[in-house]
Amino acid sequence: MVSDPETLRVPTDGAEINLVKSGDGPPLLLLHGYPQTHMMWHKVVPRLAEHFTVVASDLRGYGDSAKPPGGGDHAAYAKRAMALDQVQVMAHLGFDSFMVAGHDRGGRVAHRMALDHAEKVTRLAVLDIVPTHKLFATTDQAFATAYYHWFFLIQPYDYPERLIGADPEYYLSRQFGRWGKSDSAFTAEAVAEYLRCFSDPAAIHASCEDYRAAATIDIKHDEADMARKLACPLLVLWGEKAPMHGLYDVLETWRERASDVRGRTLPCGHYLPEEAPDQTADELIRFFTD
Repeated sequence: MVSDPETLRVPTDGAEINLVKSGDGPPLLLLHGYPQTHMMWHKVVPRLAEHFTVVASDLRGYGDSAKPPGGGDHAAYAKRAMALDQVQVMAHLGFDSFMVAGHDRGGRVAHRMALDHAEKVTRLAVLDIVPTHKLFATTDQAFATAYYHWFFLIQPYDYPERLIGADPEYYLSRQFGRWGKSDSAFTAEAVAEYLRCFSDPAAIHASCEDYRAAATIDIKHDEADMARKLACPLLVLWGEKAPMHGLYDVLETWRERASDVRGRTLPCGHYLPEEAPDQTADELIRFFTD
C-alpha cells in the first residue's frame, strides 16, 4: 500500500529545501525543470510510489525552497551547489545512495550530482536535455532561436527580472505554449501552483541566477571534468516534438559523457511527465527496476 505523501522542509548547508515524500522501496529522487516546481511530477508520482520511496523536491531558488542570494560569481546557483543540497536532503532522510531522475534544469543538477557524488547516484535518468557545455559550445541560430531564454535570462541584473516581473502570468503562459505540445497537459492546479511560486520576485531572480551560473561557473566545472564519464547507467528520454529532437543526436551526444547510455523519444513536447505521463512512468519504472 502506498503511503500518503508527506511534505517536509529539510535544512542543508546552503538552503532549506521543500519536498514531498511518498511510497516505499528503493529511494528515487525527482528533480524538476524551469520554470516549475516538484508539482511537475504529480501525474507520475502515484505510479512510481508503488515501486520506490519517491522524493520530489524543489530545487533551491524554486517553489517553496529557500532562495539565497546568487553572489557576484553566481556560485550559489552553480549546479554543484544545487546538487549538494539534494545529496544532503537524501542523507537527512536516511539514504546514503539513491536513483535520480531530472527534467530540464533538474537534469543538469542531476548530471553534476552524478559527477561530484558518483558513490551516491546508482542510476540516473535525464529528460529532454543534452549537457550544458555541449549546448554552449555548439550554439547556432537554430539553438539560439529555440532556446532564446538561455541568453535572455543571463543578462545582467535586473534586466530580465524587471521584464518578467512586470507580468509573470503572461511570461509563464508563453513559455509553456512555446514548449508544450498539448493544451491539456497542464492541469489547472499545476498551473496555479507554478504561477503562485514564480510570482515571487525572489524566485524570478533565483531562476535568472540559475541560468547565469550555467553560462559561467558551471562551464568552468564542466570543462574540468571533460575527461570523465558518468559511472552509473544513464537513461535519456526526450520529446519527439521538442526542439531538442531536431537539434541534436541526443543519444550520441550523451555517449560522449557516459559509458552506459540508453533511451528513446516519447510522443510529446518538452514537458514529458505532464504531456506523456504514462509513457514516462513506464520508462522510469523499467529502467529503475532493471
